[in-house]
Amino acid sequence: MGSEDLKTLFKNIDYLATFDSSDRELTKANILVSDGKIERIDTLDIFETEEECSEINCEGKLIIPGMVNTHHHLFQSMFRNVKGAQNMKLFDWLVFLYERWKLLYSDAIYSAATVGIYEMMKTGVTTTSDMFYLYPENSDDFFDREMEAAFRTGVRFHPCRGSMSLSRKDGGLPPDSVVQTEEKIMEECERVVKKYHNPSRYSMYRVALAPCSPFSVTGKLMKDTLEMAEKYDLLVHTHLAETADEDEYCIEKFGLKPVDYMEKLGWLNPRAWFAHCVYIDESERARFAENNVGVSHCPTSNMRLGSGIAPIVEMLKHEKIRLSLAVDGSASNDTGNMLQETRNALLLQRVLKGADSITPREVLKMATLGGAQVLRMDDYIGSLEVGKSADFIAFDLNTLEFAGGLSDPLSALVLCDMKNVDLSIINGKIRIKDGIILDEDLKGIIDTQNAMSKGILERA
Repeated sequence: MGSEDLKTLFKNIDYLATFDSSDRELTKANILVSDGKIERIDTLDIFETEEECSEINCEGKLIIPGMVNTHHHLFQSMFRNVKGAQNMKLFDWLVFLYERWKLLYSDAIYSAATVGIYEMMKTGVTTTSDMFYLYPENSDDFFDREMEAAFRTGVRFHPCRGSMSLSRKDGGLPPDSVVQTEEKIMEECERVVKKYHNPSRYSMYRVALAPCSPFSVTGKLMKDTLEMAEKYDLLVHTHLAETADEDEYCIEKFGLKPVDYMEKLGWLNPRAWFAHCVYIDESERARFAENNVGVSHCPTSNMRLGSGIAPIVEMLKHEKIRLSLAVDGSASNDTGNMLQETRNALLLQRVLKGADSITPREVLKMATLGGAQVLRMDDYIGSLEVGKSADFIAFDLNTLEFAGGLSDPLSALVLCDMKNVDLSIINGKIRIKDGIILDEDLKGIIDTQNAMSKGILERA
């Protein structure tokens, strides 16, 4: 929308799912958007407006809220399908790739983030988080370059200033070349929070703090990070209980399982959300619910690395666990396809627990409102409601993937394996139209990424 007073009417929508508290699903509807916010949602038979507005015809379209990705490592889009790392479990995979990741540089970070964001946007994401924990030498502007990529793409961004302080000599996994001192980490956390974090409603940019994992930083840094988060009213994030090896490691090192260790450090609290949580039992799930923590479920990454199957059906029974979906980094997924995550989340649970254990609507809600709840942004994104931000996506129902599957268009998004969005609206602005990302230099972005990736891998 060119000016604040100009409104846009998205009209003649064939099917619209709001994911609001009443879970309305409307046929033949309109959405009126004003100043980046939803002003009205109604069916056509009661929708009248004489206001001046531009119009976008959505006939033949299915519209849902924009998807919210809650865990990523955008720098990894430079390292998909790396020869030598394709068949490794998590710890070996990390050790192998750290030797490549340490060669990253400023322009490569910008390229990787731009590619990663656009790929997610193409598959439905309008808001994404990112855990950026890798800081080799000369990396002082890495976080800022990711922010530049967010500005360019127009995505709603909630990045995490990540950290690693324990290298191999200290009992960790990464080489010395990609860790920082804890003093430096805390200085940089404060810098980026002051520079980029906007806590206001409708904010496009917020910052969280994210030690990489319980075994890549000290307990002191975990506590200091939480203290800073409380000072600035931020969220905190880390990896947790991803593999059976992690259980063994934490018991050997701390005398505690990962969830018990987090509880000891004060991290079981409503500010926190954890990635993976594959290996958590019922007592641990109950503690998650009691403390209203969030979870990022990354089904494709967990399959790709052979990590296991997270107990999502069991977590859904605990209403106070904030449960979301995420693509994880592209080096452990090899794609950033959020639509694929919904499908894999459904199928991975059903393979163990039966076809009636989880529904397409449940995984779609995890990908939308669930993600907004995890990022504590559900007061303005995650569902389609009057007064919320105009973040929504549209799919063309007249596609090969949907042919013969339109008795339930919403479930078809998951079960019929839709490939990409036809229209993406973020903060009221069109970012994808007719399936095309509105960036004139998309080919140049792809060519640059391929050249940079090849150069880094050849140097390694």
